[in-house]
Amino acid sequence: MHNFLPLRLKSFVVALLIPLVSAAVGASLLAQQKIVFSPQEQPIADQLRGLRKLDDNVRARVTRDLASEIRALPTTPNKLILAGHLANLSTEGDFGRETLQEVTKTLALALREQYPPGARGKPEDLFVELASLVRYEHMQAESDNPQFADALAKLEADDAARQNADFMLTDFQGKSWHLRDLKGKVVLVNFWATWCPPCRKEMPDLQALYDKYRDQGLVVLAISDEETAKVSPFISERKFTYPILLDAGRKVNDAFVVEGIPKSFVYDREGKLVAQSIDMRTRGQFEQMLAQAGLR
Repeated sequence: MHNFLPLRLKSFVVALLIPLVSAAVGASLLAQQKIVFSPQEQPIADQLRGLRKLDDNVRARVTRDLASEIRALPTTPNKLILAGHLANLSTEGDFGRETLQEVTKTLALALREQYPPGARGKPEDLFVELASLVRYEHMQAESDNPQFADALAKLEADDAARQNADFMLTDFQGKSWHLRDLKGKVVLVNFWATWCPPCRKEMPDLQALYDKYRDQGLVVLAISDEETAKVSPFISERKFTYPILLDAGRKVNDAFVVEGIPKSFVYDREGKLVAQSIDMRTRGQFEQMLAQAGLR
């Protein structure tokens, strides 16, 4: 996926915002090519398209402004779409808790005003987005919609699956890595791809952390579902030295319930899942995750 697409594969937002869609997007949404924004909405959509190009400090301010502007929009389906897309973009790094809370407030409001239909037990993506902000980013939000409760339950079940997940994959040097054999180590499992801009942005920080902590027992395992022909030259050119593993059949992605990237999971020396990210992290944010596993 490219350009304006959120990298966590949120079908409700993605299918309406741009004509490009992923294979992960539900078939029922494939016919929805793009949306026509009103004169009031178009400037917001344009700024969202350029948000990744901004310096982080500027991006934080613009994100807060966009959250306020979206809340002020009339209640239309476009308002919900814009709120969802802003939420997707706002977890790509560290733009401050105040910024993220403003974004959470905007999404919660848009979902209260109107919400996508969903089957009981199968919440729509935007409710999962809101629940993720609450569960993983520790934002404040409330909703009496059953889909929100279903989304929180889904995330709890996903975490249980990740705690029990296991795999054995081989790196480019021919070494096999078995997750359950790594007790006694702190393990950071990172899901990424060469085409993913936020993935590429966080990889130098992963390398720096690997260099800093590997003598203290840190293992970084970076998993891509791409082919060797794409991954090998990418890694060689950038000289990353932490283990790169390929999951061509996506069995490991599925075991970890990875529906979008980048995504990272930290296991402590006892093999307990102690921290995870729903998106790109900065070096400081990764340090906080590793601290929960005892690395400082």
